[in-house]
Amino acid sequence: MNDVQARPRKRRSLSGVTSISHQRAAAPRAATLIYQHLLEDIVTLRRKPMDLLNEKELAEHFGVSRTPIREAIIRLSDDGLVDVFPQSGTFVSRIPRRALYEAILIRKSLENTNVSLAIEKATPADLDGLDRLLKEQAECREAGDYKQFHELDTAFHRQINVCAGFPGIWTMIQQVKVHIDRYRLLTLPQEGRLLRVVEEHKAVVDGLRRRDAASAVDAMEFHLGQMLREIDDITDLNPAYFIDDDKRGPSGHQERADDES
Repeated sequence: MNDVQARPRKRRSLSGVTSISHQRAAAPRAATLIYQHLLEDIVTLRRKPMDLLNEKELAEHFGVSRTPIREAIIRLSDDGLVDVFPQSGTFVSRIPRRALYEAILIRKSLENTNVSLAIEKATPADLDGLDRLLKEQAECREAGDYKQFHELDTAFHRQINVCAGFPGIWTMIQQVKVHIDRYRLLTLPQEGRLLRVVEEHKAVVDGLRRRDAASAVDAMEFHLGQMLREIDDITDLNPAYFIDDDKRGPSGHQERADDES
């Protein structure tokens, strides 16, 4: 039997870590935080389609080097939310019509599945929670608070997913809804739209409360189908915010660059 006791492992002192090591450790976290900040800005239209994202200005704004800025922009580009043109710069992407249409179709299918699953699982407390969200949305409608109304809209759909009990479905919905969210915020200021959303949500909850699967799914189908039916109208009202997918690319941006020069 070996009676030699193991020596306690020596802890590494932070004083031995170089400033470069600190920077390397912090860069991924900084890039993630910057990505999340810019993502919210783009989705909420604080940064509008074709707005310039200047790396130098962003680095100064966030107090970082350009490295995490570039990493964040790469992620946004992968999401289809920014277009990077080496000779011209980085711009917030316009909303691609075909991709938007496809994303709404996918979301509609997933949301219908959520409702179908929630029919048997939703508790009285769950339904009361949905009613509270409806009340809060009605209050936002009265106040004309589109941003908070949109956040409550997301919370409403998220709560139905919680009732359904399959969080992976919500993960998939989040992956396809970035363009939808930008488009959605453009629809809300339309006259009577907020009231219609509240009424459409209420119809879904009424179906859930009655355990009427057909009624609840039909109500969700109609609610999300409205977005499909409004694409042409919203595009006509905000033509600079949209692009046909086959026209997306450097040539489309170059026309803008020429106009600004």
